[in-house]
Amino acid sequence: MTGWLMNSPLILASKSPRRRDLLTQVGLSFAVVPSNVKETGTTGASPEEHVRCLAEAKAADVAARNPDKWVLGADTEVVIDHSVLGKPRDPAEARHMLRALSGKIHRVITGYCIRCEERRRSVSDTVVTKVEFRLLTDADIGWYIDTKEPFDKAGGYAVQGLGTVLIRRIEGSYTNVVGLPVCEVMEYLLQEGVVRRQ
Repeated sequence: MTGWLMNSPLILASKSPRRRDLLTQVGLSFAVVPSNVKETGTTGASPEEHVRCLAEAKAADVAARNPDKWVLGADTEVVIDHSVLGKPRDPAEARHMLRALSGKIHRVITGYCIRCEERRRSVSDTVVTKVEFRLLTDADIGWYIDTKEPFDKAGGYAVQGLGTVLIRRIEGSYTNVVGLPVCEVMEYLLQEGVVRRQ
């Protein structure tokens, strides 16, 4: 039995299996409807502004087609030394990213938006987590790339998978590093009455 009762239907506007898993783990019922928004850069925007704007755009896109439902949109970026690390396209790019992260502290920034057109309600925010990598050897990096885990992950690693052995310390929300700040999202869902305790 879930610990939550859904007062209103909820849609996750993302095809991310990690975000889906996080919401499932806390016992929420929801549908998945990926947005059609292209994840392009925002000229002159800070990483925080960029992910929040993308999250708002994703939520708005799906909410326009589902005006009576609450929609959750999100976007996550990995930032080190003012550089944004996307998803590596090949082993060489993954190796470059992991070398950049090795022995350093980087930021994982997630923007999220919870929106309902019918109720004319929309809340959005960003959450930042600091992650420190241990010093990686070439053998560490080669092994991790061979696992295939770095691909389709922002920054080239998965904190919830084998990538956990690369990480020395996390300051802030762990679930934010996975892809969704669950604590903050649940606070808003409770505040807006989308869910209630059973």
